[in-house]
Amino acid sequence: MRAEQVTEPLAYHGEGPVWSEAWGGLRWLDMLAGDVLSLASDGTVTRRHVDTIVAAVRPRRRGGAVIGVERGFALEDADGEVTLLEPLWSGDERVRMNEGGCDPDGRFYCGSMAYDTRPGAGSLHRLDPDGSTTTVLDAVTISNGLEWSPDGDRAYYVDTATGRIDVFEYDRAGGLSGRRPFTAVPDGPDGLTVDAEGGVWVALYGGGSVRRYAPDGTLDEVVELPVTKATACAFGGPGLDRLFITTSREHLEPGAEPEAGALFACDPGVRGLPVREFAG
Repeated sequence: MRAEQVTEPLAYHGEGPVWSEAWGGLRWLDMLAGDVLSLASDGTVTRRHVDTIVAAVRPRRRGGAVIGVERGFALEDADGEVTLLEPLWSGDERVRMNEGGCDPDGRFYCGSMAYDTRPGAGSLHRLDPDGSTTTVLDAVTISNGLEWSPDGDRAYYVDTATGRIDVFEYDRAGGLSGRRPFTAVPDGPDGLTVDAEGGVWVALYGGGSVRRYAPDGTLDEVVELPVTKATACAFGGPGLDRLFITTSREHLEPGAEPEAGALFACDPGVRGLPVREFAG
């Protein structure tokens, strides 16, 4: 299966696509520019600057969005006003947020990494609806894709440096527990999503593709891209039957891979799940 190009190469480091009818369709990130991009139904793209870094975005049940920013979280209200919350850390300017998602109980998670990708410098943080925060995982190198199974009992997670997808058990009281390998993934596993059948789709940052793994961890589909650095993927469209894929041109030589940084999409023959919203 091959993906088709949807936009011009608008992002230096495209990331984090999310489809929500509540905000009119698809949003994704030019992460290192600190910008949120939105795709209109006529194909036009708008760009909004939020912070030094925008790491992840999810809709809020009350309208607006929750956003992972360089050192913590921000809230966008229904009118589009963005409020930065207190930073989670202040002393170490070498660490930034990187990727996240919401659990079935409406809590928002975002993981961090060092700018120089030094091992173990990152963590996975959680923002609860009451505004409290918790560090739920330490000693992470590049905290990346995070999404739950259709029944909400399991969470799939990528720390890119491990070269695999891990799976956790999940319940509201205990949170994430029982971490174990789900499947080994070559070429830099990055952002991921889960479809309605429980298949796990993961973007390969060095592999120019997105791979689908069945619920038993076996590889059963590959979506090929004309660029090397696929960063994340999400289902969207009115029927949640279109897979959107973000790409990056980070560290590429000028003129190399001219489509890098564009948004791509394909019709994979399976539907996704509605995005989980932040309850705060």
